[in-house]
Amino acid sequence: MAPDTVSLRYFLVLAHELNFTRAAARIGIAQPALSARIRRLETELGTALLVRSTRSVALTTAGAALAESAPPALAALDRAWETARSAAAGELGTLRIGYSLSTGAETAPALVDRLIGGNGGLEVGAVPMATPDICPAVAEGRIDAGITRGQQPGRGVRRFPLRHMRVGVQLAEHHPLAEHAEIEIADAAAYPLRLPDRAANPVVHDRLSALFQDARPHPRFHAPAVSFDMSQRDLRDGLTLAPAGEAAATVQPAGLTWRPLRDAPGLTIYLVLPREQTPLHRRIRAVAKAVARELGWLPD
Repeated sequence: MAPDTVSLRYFLVLAHELNFTRAAARIGIAQPALSARIRRLETELGTALLVRSTRSVALTTAGAALAESAPPALAALDRAWETARSAAAGELGTLRIGYSLSTGAETAPALVDRLIGGNGGLEVGAVPMATPDICPAVAEGRIDAGITRGQQPGRGVRRFPLRHMRVGVQLAEHHPLAEHAEIEIADAAAYPLRLPDRAANPVVHDRLSALFQDARPHPRFHAPAVSFDMSQRDLRDGLTLAPAGEAAATVQPAGLTWRPLRDAPGLTIYLVLPREQTPLHRRIRAVAKAVARELGWLPD
């Protein structure tokens, strides 16, 4: 049976001092208690570690060998314990995150950067996915977490608000409505409105189109010719508007701007985790809460 590590650490102090009084004082225990520890250690090993006399203490051959070999063994054990503690705290492992393209401009990178920067033992891989596929992938364990715009349907997952955004419109800088700090919904509805393909995100598509359901005449909706066209060429005509969350304002191509819609309900971005959570999932949740608080993503 291996000796207990406390007695082994006490022995190393004594091996360095070669004096029971000084060693006991350095450890912070009484000298008789230290002597008892060393005798028990010798009994467990079945050999003497010290040669004691009234005037001196010396290491036996076995004691000298233990004093040399024990430090690296204890250091390895300390690393093993620290690894176990890190794993239990969710700071170790491989993390797979799926995110919708609409969250990839600012929200997902901010969370991923914090997860990587704060956990040296955590490997993070993030991939864009079709929004309707994210919740099933989390529930089935194909990814560990997801980031979606809108509360997407799906079983076996839990959804946590990560970011609440105002809703507005993207438009050309020279568009007549760009002169306003806020745009009335009815005024925006008078222009052609570009909505993303409904198949890409039915929840958000329906939320955005519902903003204009009472507008008269009925607005003219159309889908972009190219999904996630970063140049936003269809907005450059100076006529078309694109309903979008305020995160769009951070990645505007030249010549475009974003304005909020007055009295429009907001959109929420969610962190999606499995219903049964491991320490790693709880770590993601804690980091997400910290990022949301620091960046002001959620109302107080």
